Amino acid sequence: MPEKSAGETKAENGSRFSVSRALGAAPELAGENPYVNALAQFDQAISYLKLEGGVVETLRYPKRELSVTFPVQMDTGEIKIFRGYRVHHSIVLGPTKGGTRYSPWVTLDEIRALAMWMTWKCSLMNLPFGGGKGGVLVDPKKVSRRELERLTRRYTTEISVLIGPESDIPGPDMGTDQQVMAWMMDTFSMHQGYSVPAVVTGKPVEIGGSLGRTEATGRGVVYTLEEALRLKGMYPDRTKVAIQGFGQVGAVAASCCRELGMPVVAVSGSQGGVYNDKGLDLDALNLHKEATGSLTDFRDGDFVTNDELLTLNCNVLIAAAVENQIHGRNADKIKASILAEGANGPTTNEADHILEDRGIFTIPDILCNAGGVTVSYLEWVQDLQSFMWPLDQINRHLKDLMVKAFKSVMACREQRKAPYRVAAQMLAIQRVADAIMIRGLYP
Repeated sequence: MPEKSAGETKAENGSRFSVSRALGAAPELAGENPYVNALAQFDQAISYLKLEGGVVETLRYPKRELSVTFPVQMDTGEIKIFRGYRVHHSIVLGPTKGGTRYSPWVTLDEIRALAMWMTWKCSLMNLPFGGGKGGVLVDPKKVSRRELERLTRRYTTEISVLIGPESDIPGPDMGTDQQVMAWMMDTFSMHQGYSVPAVVTGKPVEIGGSLGRTEATGRGVVYTLEEALRLKGMYPDRTKVAIQGFGQVGAVAASCCRELGMPVVAVSGSQGGVYNDKGLDLDALNLHKEATGSLTDFRDGDFVTNDELLTLNCNVLIAAAVENQIHGRNADKIKASILAEGANGPTTNEADHILEDRGIFTIPDILCNAGGVTVSYLEWVQDLQSFMWPLDQINRHLKDLMVKAFKSVMACREQRKAPYRVAAQMLAIQRVADAIMIRGLYP
């Protein structure tokens, strides 16, 4: 792609506008626009449903969007300007719920797509939430801890007009963690004059977080994978797993796969990964990553790129990185018989059709990675009522809800003869549409 001139980037609608380099404006992502992809999925799902035109249009667009720019003083004394977003897609089922993403490649369309997917995810899991999402254009690896704290507190202040335990509950996402959530909670609480633990989820247990929240998304991925293996009559000890994305989700999923006896033959991070057809020693690999900060140069495996990992000879592929990794140029090369979408939107609409035609069992993202928001719901409930459940109870609730949702999607697929993703979105969209009609229109 030709390099843009200084201070110029491309807006979501294709027009160009001027922007300070200090805003960290991201270049265009390769592949499909995630919001275009989300809308294409939506259109395919509603083609199976009988919804009123006004309801369809209501669900197509976000309810509200907030775009903010704010100054942060860096450690050098320099003041830099950052851009952030917070989008509410729907509030029909309850307050909006969604993560906060720190990445240099954040775009408003990406946040719109993620908020829409969160609506369907919460609906599918029967959680009393609508979908929301937030993000800041920043590379968290290139700022100090103090700079990250100042940025987080200022961003929280800017979006405080939207967030709250009864209105919008942020959580962690790519580039954010428990500490970021703690800063967000503390900042909001300082404005209120008293502690409000329920304003965010994914925070440390010491200040109202839930046991099991950190592992919830990766654990939920494997709960759905277990059900898929059972349906296909596959034995865990004969099931080779490759995982793209070895962050919080992928690493936990790898550990859970090992617990079930599934050999993990490949994992990758942002700089590439490692492959061993006989199975990786995850303990040694984790130590190597902790010592070097990378998965490359691991002695007991061969280097693979992220693209190469997707087409390795394996039985299960867990896509736990970022959007648009599986597309029209590589979907026909995937050898796995099961694709588990641990990330949001890892598969483009074009690739979906290819995978369906090839008979690959896809566990769609709004089901597969719903473990995080499910335990976030449990955390929110605990905060509102000032008590804490033990870990075994949290995991039991999580598994029950994940398995129930999985079986509902499979039943819908069988009954309506719909693709996997379409079946999941049909169930989710219908529930939100029904709620709109039951509530009626105001005034």
